[in-house]
Amino acid sequence: MTVSLHPAKSQQSTDLLSHAKELFSQQVWCWGRDICRKEGNWLLKCGFQRSEPSDTEKMYSAYTLDIPHGRSIILRGSGVFYGDVRYGGVFIPRYQFTPKYVKSSNLANPHWSKSDLDQFRLPNKDEKSDFNALLTGLISWIKAYEQNIIDCIGMDYRRSSLTKWDNGERIVIPCENIIEEWNNLAHHIAKENLL
Repeated sequence: MTVSLHPAKSQQSTDLLSHAKELFSQQVWCWGRDICRKEGNWLLKCGFQRSEPSDTEKMYSAYTLDIPHGRSIILRGSGVFYGDVRYGGVFIPRYQFTPKYVKSSNLANPHWSKSDLDQFRLPNKDEKSDFNALLTGLISWIKAYEQNIIDCIGMDYRRSSLTKWDNGERIVIPCENIIEEWNNLAHHIAKENLL
């Protein structure tokens, strides 16, 4: 399913969504590097709970974090889920920036399959403000996470975690710009209602 865009802003919106896809894919990569840190799994140190899939599922671990005020986040290599009891939930698949909405703020199975995600869809007109609140809430959490990385581990760590991401084919957002890029995306989502 594609994201609907405002016709008058289609080229600007397409460019912004393409950039958001690159930024999000790089962020998922960074979370993977944070898990594999030689000094220990940073997600676990930040309070995430790791859950392993059943033996019959060929999936990676899921990392779940309960955030104050009825919010939660689930990170997986295939995407992220963010829920807030006030607004519902949003899922963004990796390698895309096609957020999808669900009224529930909980995801029963952190090891989601395609059928688990069938309930997600684009929001209707009445759900648009909740959807945008979820996206900006998720982005605020990502910005805080990245600031915590810089404060606790340092910019050199984040820079080194991007060395293998830069394979000559991918777009690389410099680590010094990651928080600003997320901030700009949140601003465009809130101001221009791009999604």
